[in-house]
Amino acid sequence: MVFPDTILILEMLVLLVVIGALAGVLAGLLGVGGGIVLVPGFYYAFAALGYESGALMQVCLATSLATIIVTSARSVMAHHKRGAVEWPILRSWGAGIVIGAVLGVLVAASLQSSTLQGIFGGLAFAIGLYMLFGRFEWRIAQVMPGVALRSVLSPVVGFLSVLMGIGGGSFGVPIMTLHGVPIHRAVATAAGFGLIIALPSVIAFLFVTVPDAPPYTLGAVNLPAFLVVIAMTILTAPLGVKLAHALDPKPLKRVFGVFLTLVALNMLRRSLGMG
Repeated sequence: MVFPDTILILEMLVLLVVIGALAGVLAGLLGVGGGIVLVPGFYYAFAALGYESGALMQVCLATSLATIIVTSARSVMAHHKRGAVEWPILRSWGAGIVIGAVLGVLVAASLQSSTLQGIFGGLAFAIGLYMLFGRFEWRIAQVMPGVALRSVLSPVVGFLSVLMGIGGGSFGVPIMTLHGVPIHRAVATAAGFGLIIALPSVIAFLFVTVPDAPPYTLGAVNLPAFLVVIAMTILTAPLGVKLAHALDPKPLKRVFGVFLTLVALNMLRRSLGMG
């Protein structure tokens, strides 16, 4: 006899397999961080299974960041072998990013899901517009920001990334390319941002108590979601990479920009209690 709890867990695993596979393909195809897909994916999956609560977004953010520890570490190692990582940038930005990430956890732990949905929706909408209309050749300077501006920007990158449950690519890549860092080196270095953001924030999230969390949630990190997504992204990211070499990525990024703005608007709608 199959008990309802067993059926519920199986349904959750099926949904997580699909979400993880999609995140892996998009990461390999477009070079976008999986978190931008995982957070809304986790939310819709857990909500559909009846776990929608005032703190569900905390689980989605923390679990997404936990997957980023693994994916960013693998990415940094791969980029380092190609000599593409700008280690001086990572060293100079690291402390500020960590401070911002920890502050992000403290703030996220005190907010309701609806507020976090609104924050995610607003920031994702801005990122979607950048993907639609931004150009990698845009420049505002030829060198990275000095100490004063870096002291402001680095904590902001860590803080906003945690509130969205994403790595450093969505904010780090535009900052670096706008300041003269070649795109391939910016992407490689942003993977390091992701690791610096995710590691301290996940440790902090393990001490957050989430009421009515999905099964097998440690602190705010859902272990089945973490394990399934990691397994699926390892399997499907190479497929995305192969597709990226076979297809023109520019129109694909525009399509994903449209998709992301629609997801963002839907999250904003839900944050306002409109369904």
